Amino acid sequence: MKKTLLIVAFFCCALNSNAQVVGVEVGDIAPEIDLPDTKGNNVALSSLRGDLVLVDFWASWCGPCIKEQPGLLKLYSTYTGKFSIYSVSMDTKKTLWLAAIAKQKLPWTQVSDLKYWNSPVVGDYMLQSVPLNFLIDKNGVILAKNIHGSALEDMLKSLLVQ
Repeated sequence: MKKTLLIVAFFCCALNSNAQVVGVEVGDIAPEIDLPDTKGNNVALSSLRGDLVLVDFWASWCGPCIKEQPGLLKLYSTYTGKFSIYSVSMDTKKTLWLAAIAKQKLPWTQVSDLKYWNSPVVGDYMLQSVPLNFLIDKNGVILAKNIHGSALEDMLKSLLVQ
């Protein structure tokens, strides 16, 4: 009887050892985000499954975040239909958030709960500062973390250009 239980326990552990976990490391399944967009309608990150998605944490007051936007616009335009961006704003003032989106002419999904560092997303993604991003595959698995500039461009090119 003990031997049978030991064998069953071994197989249960063996089967579960390859299971992916929800987390923020490369290879983990990205935690769900479901926040209001600029019109107040909730948009779930999982609704973009099937695309390569960059989850981009930013804020209108963040100089490096704003400086990064033209490069993201270029990538978004280059890979339309193959690549999506899901931007999560850390702003607390809706007017500033919306003004930054309009000024930069950012066409992709923009969400925020306007709670700044009190948002549950901060804990889920272990956010300590912005900009921070996660490149997620079509199944929601994190491929890269905190990837910017030419490194992001090179990775997208290798993944999307056959």
